[in-house]
Amino acid sequence: MERDQISRLAHADHPIAAPLDDASVHRLLARAIPGDAARVLDLGCGGAEWLLRALTEHPRLTAEGVDTSEGALAHARAAAARLGVGDRLTLHHRDAARFTAPHRFDLVLCVGSAHAFGGLSATLAAAREHLAPGGRVLVGDGFWEREPSPEAVGMLGDLADLPTTLDRVAAEGWTPVGGHISTRRELDDYEWAWTGTLAGWALDHPGDPDRAQALEAAAAHRAGWLRGYRDSFGFLCLVLRPTDA
Repeated sequence: MERDQISRLAHADHPIAAPLDDASVHRLLARAIPGDAARVLDLGCGGAEWLLRALTEHPRLTAEGVDTSEGALAHARAAAARLGVGDRLTLHHRDAARFTAPHRFDLVLCVGSAHAFGGLSATLAAAREHLAPGGRVLVGDGFWEREPSPEAVGMLGDLADLPTTLDRVAAEGWTPVGGHISTRRELDDYEWAWTGTLAGWALDHPGDPDRAQALEAAAAHRAGWLRGYRDSFGFLCLVLRPTDA
């Protein structure tokens, strides 16, 4: 079983691939989308859940998503067709860090995919290249709420604390105009959904050759969460505008 297949199974009951509940997603999109006819880009869109929700709520909005997983993009196309928004959604099967477009976007999203660019700073630099005048960026990434263990750093990378993260964002020419810090409930709900949904799939398919791998992946993820980063990891979403624009 490939990694993207494991991820699709694990996110079946939590299609937003980040520790955010539906109300938080709705508030962030409402804050970030600059107008009903906005053009929106999601870099590292996965199954395009953010775009699908934006398209459903704004019937004049158009959207494009970029991801390296053909399986996730196929899922997004099917979902867009079911929702009746497929004619306003364009999906690109390519590396988000190398994506180019002939036009700019009113909103650029990258939530939970900063690793594709090598970190938050590089993600914001890439987003700026796609941003239209007056546009906004919605970005989501992790930070350390408390001093992490070496194991946590090994799993999630060399993140900064919350004040340092915001200082760096400001120093790079961005002004926050909205945001959200995931609550403990959102963080835990996401991890329980990830591990529980994947394990549940394995238990529901006793004859599947991938059953043992799925159970092992769920157990390993759960152990990493509970023993490694649960007490130190936080997740931040920011709605940003260029300071000097």
